[in-house]
Amino acid sequence: MYSVTIRVFSLNCWGIRYLSKHCRQRYVMIGDMLCKEEHDIVLLQEVWSEKDYLFLKKKLVCSHPHSHYFKSGVIGSGLAIFSKHRIHDTFLYRYSLNGYPYMANHGDWFGGKAVGMAVLSIGSLTANVYVTHLHAEYCREKDSYLPHRVVQSWELQQFVRHTSAGADVVILGGDLNMHPEDLGNRLLRSYTGLRDSYVETSNFHGCENGLTLLGDNPFISKKELGSFEKGIRIDYILYKGSSKTDICCESMSTTKGSVPGHPFPYSDHEALTAELRLESHAKVAELVDIVTEARTEVKVGLHCAERMRYTATRTAAMGLALLFLELVIAAVPWLALGAEQPFPRTSFYLLAVLCFVILLTTSLLYIFYTMEVKSLQGAEDQMRLALGGLQEKLRGFPLAQPHNAQRKSPEGEEPSAFDPEE
Repeated sequence: MYSVTIRVFSLNCWGIRYLSKHCRQRYVMIGDMLCKEEHDIVLLQEVWSEKDYLFLKKKLVCSHPHSHYFKSGVIGSGLAIFSKHRIHDTFLYRYSLNGYPYMANHGDWFGGKAVGMAVLSIGSLTANVYVTHLHAEYCREKDSYLPHRVVQSWELQQFVRHTSAGADVVILGGDLNMHPEDLGNRLLRSYTGLRDSYVETSNFHGCENGLTLLGDNPFISKKELGSFEKGIRIDYILYKGSSKTDICCESMSTTKGSVPGHPFPYSDHEALTAELRLESHAKVAELVDIVTEARTEVKVGLHCAERMRYTATRTAAMGLALLFLELVIAAVPWLALGAEQPFPRTSFYLLAVLCFVILLTTSLLYIFYTMEVKSLQGAEDQMRLALGGLQEKLRGFPLAQPHNAQRKSPEGEEPSAFDPEE
């Protein structure tokens, strides 16, 4: 059994250019924090400007070399993912319902709310990682968008179920805009089997009750929170394993308002970090030993087959030589102008038949052993490739880097960071 620990980060960046307060400075702060913390997977929402995504991409090129920006709707989906692990595939699904175009003051319809999926390789495991942002609530007492959010939850659980069948690990992060026991949230978790990091962990550090939208956040109007004066929990990191992979949340944390050294926080939402431990049941080491043993036996069989083919070749050569000698003896009377055959005719023909049988038999044996050699060589080549893949998987887990290690840029270079344009 092999295990690896990954750190997953999620944040609604509230990155509406020209409208969100201190947008430029906050992106610089977010980029600096992500460079320092070096999470394995970073899931961002409300990165509405592609220029801001490109700024973060350039800034995180050393710590998170793999990234993707999901484009959707009039102004985009706002979804982005950054990863230390290679991204093999991506896909975006846009929700069929997402508010009303005439409710311009809310703006959700123009945002193209969606769920983005990225397929990652974490050691020898395949991880399906999802980032999403559902329609906002605005008014809990008269929530006209509740049916839309329930439909989005339904489509989200369908998308996760139908796309994660072959995954070893499933991770979903984002701003669901739902309280833990809201209908859409229960629908999502019940249907998919996803587990809530905050609920599952016994090691939590952060805001009281895991709140992610705080009443004392300077970017929040307390009217938005209604009767929830202290705040609400609407941002999540959800996860589940598979038949061959167990996953548990070892710890979880949230930011707590303003950033030390700065007069304001990263966003109007708090950031979440979950530390997940993945344990694979795949007995790769045992499989390596079995394949190695099988390859050794095939090599022994290959050596024997090649030796038998060589013996058949020598015997065939001897039979061919004897048959040639028979032909020479048969030609003697013709060359000697009427001389009688020096050997008894019966013995001569029996010897000729024997040589022909030897030649035919050994030729057939040569063909058979050649086919055996080719089959054994093909199997040995396939086992060699399979063994290389298994050994690479076996080395995959130890390659995970410590999370507190600081990666540095090439000598003489600082991590690229340009100020986002206003």
